[in-house]
Amino acid sequence: MFRRIVLVLVVVSAAIYVFNASWRVAPPEGEVQLIAHRGVHQTFNREGLDNDTCTAERIFAPTHDYLENTLPSMQAAFAAGADIVELDVHPTTDGQLAVMHDWTIDCRTEGTGTTRSHDMAYLRALDIGYGYTADGGATLPFRGKGVGMMPEFKQVFAAMPEGRFLVNFKSNEAREGDMVAAVLAEHPDWRKGVWGAYGGDPPTFRAAELIEGLNVWSRRSLVDCLLQYEGLGWTGFMPEACRNTKVMLPINVAPFVWGWPNLFLERMKAAGSEVILLGPYSAGDPGTAGIDTPELLAQVPDVFAGYIWTNKIETIGPLARDRFNRD
Repeated sequence: MFRRIVLVLVVVSAAIYVFNASWRVAPPEGEVQLIAHRGVHQTFNREGLDNDTCTAERIFAPTHDYLENTLPSMQAAFAAGADIVELDVHPTTDGQLAVMHDWTIDCRTEGTGTTRSHDMAYLRALDIGYGYTADGGATLPFRGKGVGMMPEFKQVFAAMPEGRFLVNFKSNEAREGDMVAAVLAEHPDWRKGVWGAYGGDPPTFRAAELIEGLNVWSRRSLVDCLLQYEGLGWTGFMPEACRNTKVMLPINVAPFVWGWPNLFLERMKAAGSEVILLGPYSAGDPGTAGIDTPELLAQVPDVFAGYIWTNKIETIGPLARDRFNRD
């Protein structure tokens, strides 16, 4: 009896393995595209991050002069090979959209208060390089160099009309989706430049209602997708949370999803979804770790077809061009 049970378990396990084997299907068609998180920017130590961490005070020793979410940083990202640049927006008191990551201006600038509690003229007059340091404040390499460099949303598209951008909403205020839609209604030729949106669910899904064809996803649905797929994907079942969306997948989680890489990508494609490959997930990570080193890029399968998220486009762009035969 015991031997029969063991035999049955072996046969079932073998069947599940073969049914979910990556080699069962041909490599997916498509190409790699690169998403540059915050453009070319000063990267920082990610250990122990929380929502209140001032990342400008923990940057690595600078190797370039670019500051995140500025026009020069975005232009440099596209020049390095980015297909899409991610940027962050906040509404201002005079009805514009400031391009700035932080909820407050205290960390990077000489100002104080929440970003959205000021008008655009005030924000534009600030020095966004004021607070950066790699040595605990002994030196301040960008102080005085970031005056006037915080752009308004419209400036981005006027400066880079051929670029594609991913908008990150930093709040749960649905009106931000209305504001982005209003900009595109006023400038319909800029619609092709807004590739997608994510962040707070109310503004994200409000934007999706108003902007036809906009790529959007929610963090909750991403978690649901991966957990449900991991629990039931071995049967071929595709959770509703995984359908018609973009699935952000940490590279250290990818080897453990059923069918990785070929079959998993094929199943996602059949469900109308595409995969955005992130850097390694670790406890406390806000979900923006990127494929930032040659070693991590080497872990991306040669057959991968989808998006690669990076905080180091200046490093990864040229390497990906050679690795994946990108033009």
